[in-house]
Amino acid sequence: MTQTADRIARAESPQARVEDWLARFEAALAARDAEAAAALFAVDSYWRDLVSFTWTLNTVEGREGVAGLLRACLDSTDPRGFRTTEPVTEAGGVAEAWIEFETATGRGKGYLRLKDEGAWTLLTSLRELKGFEEPERDRRPKGVEHGVVRGRRSWAEKRADEQERLGAGEQPYVVVVGGGQGGIALGARLRQIGVPALVVERNDRPGDSWRKRYKNLCLHDPVWYDHLPYLPFPDNWPVFAPKDKIGDWLEMYTRLMEVPYWTRSTVTSASYDQEAGQWRVVVDRDGAEVVLAPRHLVFATGVSGKPNLPSFPGMDVFEGDQHHSSAHPGPDAYAGKKAVVVGSNNSAHDICAALWEHGADVTMVQRSSTHIVKSDSLMELGLGDLYSERAVRSGVTTEKADLIFASIPYRIMPAFQIPVYDRIRERDEDFYARLEAAGFDHDWGDDGSGLFLKYLRRGSGYYIDVGAAELVADGSIKLAHGQVDHLTRDAVILADGTELEADLVVYATGYGSMNGWVADIVGQDTADKVGKCWGLGSATTKDPGPWEGEQRNMWKPTQQEGLWFHGGNLHQSRHYSLYLALQLKARYEGIPTPVYGLQEVHHLS
Repeated sequence: MTQTADRIARAESPQARVEDWLARFEAALAARDAEAAAALFAVDSYWRDLVSFTWTLNTVEGREGVAGLLRACLDSTDPRGFRTTEPVTEAGGVAEAWIEFETATGRGKGYLRLKDEGAWTLLTSLRELKGFEEPERDRRPKGVEHGVVRGRRSWAEKRADEQERLGAGEQPYVVVVGGGQGGIALGARLRQIGVPALVVERNDRPGDSWRKRYKNLCLHDPVWYDHLPYLPFPDNWPVFAPKDKIGDWLEMYTRLMEVPYWTRSTVTSASYDQEAGQWRVVVDRDGAEVVLAPRHLVFATGVSGKPNLPSFPGMDVFEGDQHHSSAHPGPDAYAGKKAVVVGSNNSAHDICAALWEHGADVTMVQRSSTHIVKSDSLMELGLGDLYSERAVRSGVTTEKADLIFASIPYRIMPAFQIPVYDRIRERDEDFYARLEAAGFDHDWGDDGSGLFLKYLRRGSGYYIDVGAAELVADGSIKLAHGQVDHLTRDAVILADGTELEADLVVYATGYGSMNGWVADIVGQDTADKVGKCWGLGSATTKDPGPWEGEQRNMWKPTQQEGLWFHGGNLHQSRHYSLYLALQLKARYEGIPTPVYGLQEVHHLS
């Protein structure tokens, strides 16, 4: 009787349920029975695949979505070897499991959430290609050729030879336009897996894209969220790094990771030769024209890279200083001056605070509502379980944190985020009451899901408060509302007739879609062909539908052959650079990459 009871208990354990599900799933896949495999999913279910099955980033929903993916991908993928890698956990009736598996071409990791009805969410992600594993640990390069070799060349000499040949005698397979955090992370990935690539940056030094921003800029995300691939920040790195420190880190990282990198180089034009299957990329390299012929062109110009500089009547007659926030030199020259900052998101708050600290009379022009969350509350309640010292102590590595975050499909992410921001709203009730009393127009996102969804949907509309919002709440930073109608010689005039005297106008008016860079460099036809970048199609403010399921055009094949986009914050640059690098490596090695669910174009910009 005891043995029978023990067997029943084991059969009903979360571990047993997950292992049974994996065994039945693998059997259905081996039999090429897409319908049987799909029947193992709940009616409301989500499978997010990062390259391993679909050779793109794709999320399918429901049993029919699962069956459709499998019917298209099973034969070419030939998946097998599904297994758990850690003890299964359970909370609220949902078993959660780390898994590994193999395909015909690679090895993958994933995360499964299993309900009684079947799989609720499944994440599958490609981690490496068979036969092209990164040279790490037991496979690390020797670094030296022992023995006596006549005419031996040193490592430094070989590196110099390589740099001299690249773009001249040897053509890169991939050209990455933009050498900020995204381009550097991707360049490091491609270097490690043996894809000839070149990162082209217009600034003088790696990291200058940070150094040249307004001088009080610091990261608003904590250090645990911001590591780069291969080289995490030291354990004594500040939680919120100043921009110049980040710039120095990126410069050092570029050298140590041997990223092929051209500075003082601007891509002036690019065109694609369909018949030859390659690009013609014209680069102004420190005054000399160089023509490159890569197979693939990656725009890593940043989600916040194409400034939206408005065109207001009277800008040509205004006699003070005026510039976009991306060109703001800092507050030093504006002590005692009247400053008007148009905008109310991250950059606007930071710039207003710095100007106030340096004795300027500052007015913020709020044109639409903004979501604000205090940094400490975001750290503790929003990020603490995944990206914090507490998370590290509990065994949540950066890779684990990235995969857990990636395992939540975008469709249901609001359900995970809304309770977090409800708790923040309660915790900081007095703060929000004071903001409201000051007249600040605050929102929590269209559905109350807060900062992360605003970022993913539109990339704007929020501020992580590190002090500036307190200045708004107490009136130190003045507040005006409405749209700018025009400028005069010495003032900004709003649509309701409000006149704001100004010696300085800063346009903290955000950034445009990354395909704007494509329009500038390749042409408007190609920009329209690939369509808008970023956003989920959530049909919320500034994120028009239809539903996409993934970030538009990011880190995956586009409608223009050989054209890719890479960008986002440091977390996304780190995590998604892996999948983009693997897609490029597979093509470099001639591995078939049949794409399931090529990005459709619903919006041009």
